Amino acid sequence: MKQSVELNLDLPPESVIFGSSEAMKKVQRDLSMIASADVPVLLQGPSGTGKEIIAKLIHRASTWAKGPYLKVNCPAIPDALLESELFGYEKGAFTGAYTSKPGLIVLANRGTLFLDEIGELSLGLQSKLLQVLQDGKFSRIGAQEDTRSEARVICATNRNLKQEIEQGTFREDLFYRINVVNITLPSLRERSADIPGLVEYFRGHFNMMYNRKAPAISSSLMRLLQAYHWPGNIRQLENLIKRYVILGTEACISNDLSEPAPSNFDLEIPEEGPVPLKKITQQAVRRLEREIILKVLQANHWNRRRAGEVLKISYRALLYKIRDAGLSPHRPSAKNLKIENAIPIQSGERETEDSGEAVGRLLHMAKGNHA
Repeated sequence: MKQSVELNLDLPPESVIFGSSEAMKKVQRDLSMIASADVPVLLQGPSGTGKEIIAKLIHRASTWAKGPYLKVNCPAIPDALLESELFGYEKGAFTGAYTSKPGLIVLANRGTLFLDEIGELSLGLQSKLLQVLQDGKFSRIGAQEDTRSEARVICATNRNLKQEIEQGTFREDLFYRINVVNITLPSLRERSADIPGLVEYFRGHFNMMYNRKAPAISSSLMRLLQAYHWPGNIRQLENLIKRYVILGTEACISNDLSEPAPSNFDLEIPEEGPVPLKKITQQAVRRLEREIILKVLQANHWNRRRAGEVLKISYRALLYKIRDAGLSPHRPSAKNLKIENAIPIQSGERETEDSGEAVGRLLHMAKGNHA
């Protein structure tokens, strides 16, 4: 079983955790407001985006920071065993129960219980967890009386829990109970400006851990790292830098960066139920627009006024779109970053376009950037 009790939480500096991207700055603002409030928190986002790091930060900033911090990796524990581990059992409750055992919910009293991948819980365990969150009471296996606990519960998932509710695999009442505060972490490709800081942190960390002296990443490799689509997110980047530090050559990781990026239109479409074309089209255009804005910013050395001229939108509109897309408003901190193939201003273009023309123009520009 994977669990841990941690009082001295080993965390990277917050400047590394949050970087400079607007999406992570929002996470930081949300965290500062809710950390001291004893309410459940739901952390959502793709695997490898750092949900456990955020859970530890919440614990560290809470009023129960001196209490225990326990992590439960829900999919790593068989369902039959997970119930006894979470809720405990009484002596004689089942064969082999020679003594009573307190569950993790009790052990986390006056502290934090982090349930990683809560979407993996069975419906039966979801019901018992709901009871704990509602009134702080639950029953150990084989017990006649209820047990109380005041542990703060933080849940994390990479699943779409609303979709799980529709499919009948997750309780709607539990979702609303754990979703008092919702923090969604962006994928690494949505915060590419933060990659140089993460790379330097991991390089220093693993140099110390493995007693190595791997030099700073070259600017050419840094460009590849920032252009890569990172399906494994920060965890993948961490493992690549660990490999670089141990083996000592950039070639040992550069080949991994040649994997083609997924299509902009590789969207999640449900196999059953209605498929809202308008909503899916809006998502596709939004994703494509973000990529184009990022490329134009890179191509024009993060000169936002120049980028606005290239895109034929006002400076204020560009700032709004940068913030809405979760992009950093400033140039990445990597030194001597040279981006070629700047997109020129097309003379004679009209100042306004209807939505159909705008989508067509976005597609045309994206195709040119991928050529």
